[in-house]
Amino acid sequence: MSSKPKILVTGSNGQLGKELQELAPLFPKFEFIFLSKADMPIHNFELVRVFFNSVKPAYCINCAAYTGVDKAESEKELAFQVNGEAVGVLAAVCKEHDTRFVHISTDYVFNGEATYPYTENFPTDPVNVYGATKLEGEKQAVGFNPDSIVIRTSWVYSSYGKNFVKTMMRLMNEKDEIRVVNDQIGSPTYAADLAEVILSIISNSQSATGKWVPGIYNFSNEGIISWFEFAEAIKALIKCPCEVKPITTKDYPTPAKRPAYSVLDKTKIQETFGIQLKDWKESLRICIEKIQNEQSS
Repeated sequence: MSSKPKILVTGSNGQLGKELQELAPLFPKFEFIFLSKADMPIHNFELVRVFFNSVKPAYCINCAAYTGVDKAESEKELAFQVNGEAVGVLAAVCKEHDTRFVHISTDYVFNGEATYPYTENFPTDPVNVYGATKLEGEKQAVGFNPDSIVIRTSWVYSSYGKNFVKTMMRLMNEKDEIRVVNDQIGSPTYAADLAEVILSIISNSQSATGKWVPGIYNFSNEGIISWFEFAEAIKALIKCPCEVKPITTKDYPTPAKRPAYSVLDKTKIQETFGIQLKDWKESLRICIEKIQNEQSS
């Protein structure tokens, strides 16, 4: 039997789950258990409890989520079950087993009307169902397990899964011209950087001088841009002749309303855990290089 502390990762097939799997070998002092939705549906309270009884994880990173922002408008009940109720189940079981709980949330808990970066204690006011479900998840996590760490992040992309970067790369190679919204402002987050931050917080909490400081934290890469500027940077990196044209949100109607301003203030996570933020351009370059290498191999 392994005497290493166990880290249980739910939602292991998503962008963040995959990045955590890739980083796991760099943290050999832990035993990792990766579970997909099929392995353990997190809203099944009894199944979760039975699993925790047998595995006894020291940490649980919840990457499981309903991520369809537009779809959530018509699948409200399911979205609340996965992003809200199920988080409460996990948080409660973690508390029962003295398992330290890390839960991932979103910039969409805010209404997007701010003019300066959101701190963690800024009043929440989601403008769509997805944001409301993620806010419920935060409340459930902290309510059932006050020792939880909740990390809000924004504009997540990766070489894995479906995301803005991969969609833009595909469209730019298929079309002569694409139109991208230029009046929604935020900060991209490379899922690999988020995974690294989570594992460094967990790893450092194990050291003699380490600390576990529960609460809500913001994390993204450094830099403030629009989706249009994000697309322009992708175009430059892949050296594509496709023309990228800026449009307004009104020109691109979607079922779910998007916050116009989603920039997060990351001071708290930097000061509490000594986190170094990476510039969004450098992280984007690394990710695109990885995608291109995978495509050519």
